[in-house]
Amino acid sequence: MIGDIAGLIAAVAFVALVGLLAVPLLKLGRVFDEARESIKELTDHSVPILDEAVETVSGTNAQLAKVDTITTSAAQVSENVSALAALYSSVLGGPLIKVASAAYGFQKASSRAWSRMRGVDPDDSPAPEPTLRPERGRTGRRDAR
Repeated sequence: MIGDIAGLIAAVAFVALVGLLAVPLLKLGRVFDEARESIKELTDHSVPILDEAVETVSGTNAQLAKVDTITTSAAQVSENVSALAALYSSVLGGPLIKVASAAYGFQKASSRAWSRMRGVDPDDSPAPEPTLRPERGRTGRRDAR
């Protein structure tokens, strides 16, 4: 009989233990249900965002292809302008320098001819005297005199 009472007490204690552990397990089950619903909701909202991101990246890639075309064209225009400037310089630069030299020589020759016709020799004119600068001290400043 004592064994029966001990078995009965053990059975009641086990039922109480199962009852006490059932409450946290039920709450844990509700937490998992809420987590599952949150994940489903997050997935439902993130799929359209990802679709928009894919569309945006595709549009950006198309625009970058256009910009690449424009950049290539601008580089070609720049090269053409550079080549044109070099051609202009080589074609007109040499003759222009020769014309300027000839004009300067003609100006000097005509100036001398006019001076000789007036009776003045341009080679006899005195050279201008150089101006003297004040001496500088050790500091690099001009001495006050």
